[in-house]
Amino acid sequence: MNRGRSRLWDIATTALVILSGVFILLPILWVFLTAFKSEIDVYDLSLLFKPTVKNFREIFSNPQFKLGQALGSSLIVAFSTIAIAIPVSTLGAYGFARFRMIGGRLAFFSVLATQFVPAVVIIIPFFLLARDLGMLDRHVTLIVINLAIVTPFAIWMIMGFIEGIPLDTEESAMVDGAGRWRVIRDIVIPMAAPGIITAAIFSFILSWNEFLFALMISQQDLRTWPITLALFSDEQGVRWEYLSAAGVIAMAPMFVLALLIQKHFVKGMTMGAVR
Repeated sequence: MNRGRSRLWDIATTALVILSGVFILLPILWVFLTAFKSEIDVYDLSLLFKPTVKNFREIFSNPQFKLGQALGSSLIVAFSTIAIAIPVSTLGAYGFARFRMIGGRLAFFSVLATQFVPAVVIIIPFFLLARDLGMLDRHVTLIVINLAIVTPFAIWMIMGFIEGIPLDTEESAMVDGAGRWRVIRDIVIPMAAPGIITAAIFSFILSWNEFLFALMISQQDLRTWPITLALFSDEQGVRWEYLSAAGVIAMAPMFVLALLIQKHFVKGMTMGAVR
């Protein structure tokens, strides 16, 4: 009886996982197929159509969109964000995990609590501050805002991995003459690498897809990729074939990044789930 229930549960779980996968992947498949369709084939649900790369050529050759500059802007903002956020978050996570101080936990939860503030609430203060400092229409403004968004999350994620490192390992290294910085460099960072890489991926995704604060950029040459995608919708309608082609390009860095560090990412997610 129990064996039958267990088998039924396994079948139901497998079916649910498959349905969830289909539910998640179908929109991505639709975007991918539409990117290679002509305008007259967009609303045809048939899988039999003549693929074309015309959409990709046209969106890059059209001076109205300036997709090349938008792609460069998004890459600059995203990579600059993780280049600053991950080292800072790693050191911050190590400090919260290893040093016991009065109000330390309160400080940590105060930093983490910033994640619960809706972005729409703080966009006006950020805009006014950037205007008063003369930092509107600059990439550095988006980088600073992205740092404020991703750093608390990265600290929280990396801190969990550092807390899983045995303290005896660090103490043994210090007894042998290693200083604090060497311990962090040679012991903590390698052992917490899956968590650091996972935090870097999520930070990159959040920065790459950031839309609301990027609206503060009014200069077309500095617009990021998500803002440029909105240009494919106007009073005449939506050019789905163009929007899908741009969407495929937007997903490309994520796929490349996932393939390059898949092993560390899966390990990081698994260890985080177990914890």
